[in-house]
Parts: sequence; structure tokens; C-alpha cells
Amino acid sequence: MKISVAIDGPAGAGKSTIAKLVGEKYNLMYINTGAMYRAVALKASENNLLPEHVDEICNLISSMEMHFENDDLILNGENIQEKITMPSISSIVSGYASLPEVRTILVKLQRDMSNKFDVIMDGRDIGTVVLKDSEFKFFLTASPEERAKRRFRELQERNLECSYDQILKDIIERDYKDTHRATDPLRKADDAIEIDTTNLDINGVVNVINEYIEKGK
Repeated sequence: MKISVAIDGPAGAGKSTIAKLVGEKYNLMYINTGAMYRAVALKASENNLLPEHVDEICNLISSMEMHFENDDLILNGENIQEKITMPSISSIVSGYASLPEVRTILVKLQRDMSNKFDVIMDGRDIGTVVLKDSEFKFFLTASPEERAKRRFRELQERNLECSYDQILKDIIERDYKDTHRATDPLRKADDAIEIDTTNLDINGVVNVINEYIEKGK
């Protein structure tokens, strides 16, 4: 049976870490769609393209070859995982990810991947747009404060200077942008299972998802 698993939720809810672990258990190709939008933001900023430069950004995407290796995003032969997880990219990615033209291009790429492979994808519009026919949909959430703590610890472990208050502010702003954008806003699919990860560790969330998949296989 072909399997596709959709995981949606706001920034810092643990989507990527959890999706990787579930993907390993069921031998699914993990596709971090958020990383793909971050890659667009990275290259656009490097080329001094603001979100209003829509045509130039779309032309830029056409020259971008993206694939994943060991969960890292490879862009035109370069591992850019470290670059796209910097706070400077987190603060601008919504402006590019909200562009309908950009979303149309990347959603097609993501759907093409799902048609070829058993996949697990995480993002903001997987269950509602990209994999809307998936039999396994999950919506992960957590309080903004808990998500800010997680991001703060992650950046500290990378020895990057950061402020918890600023991270919390950025997360709240990102939530607002993601849920209020005109094209494919962040929302829970009607048939998705919602999991509040605030008081759950990673293994606890993974176990909940695995139980649902086992029942549905």
C-alpha cells in the first residue's frame, strides 16, 4: 500500500524532528517543505530580491535544483541546511512563502515527489493542499512560549547569539502571517489529528502518530 503522511503546524512545534523519526520507522522519504521555502528566501536575499520582485523570484526558482540527503537540503550541489536555519532567514521566509506564484511552483514539486515515492511531509499546507488526499494527517501545535524555548535552546547549542524574548516575538508574528495569508494559510485540515506537544517529549508524539498509522495500515 502506498503511504503518504502529512504533518502540519506552526514554527517550533517539532514537526521536522518527529517527521524524520516516523519516516525512518516506515521507510518513507522525508520532505521538509519549509526548508524548500527557506531555500527560496535564502537565494532571493542573496540576489537582493524582495518579495515584490515576483517574476525575478520565479525565474530564480527555475534555476534551483533541490533534493534531500540525510534530511539536509541540497541546493545546486551545496548543503545549505545550516544557512537556512539561521534567524536571519526565519525572519524573512514568510514574505516569500506567502507569494501565490512561489507556492504554485513548490507545491507542484512536492506533489510530484509524493506521486513517485512513499513520503512524509511537514509544513504549513500539507494536509490542506499538498497531500489533501493523504490517509494520515496530523496537526502538531504547542504554546508560543514552549516553541520559543525550544528554538532558544537549539540556537544556544549552535553557539549562536540569541534572545528568548526576540524569538518569542518572531514566533508570534510568524504565526499571525502564516494563518492570515491569502494563499494556503496555516490551518488544521478537517480530518487531521491534532496533537498538542507542549507537555510531550519527542518519543511521546512519535508513539501517538505511529499508533494511528498502525491502525490505518
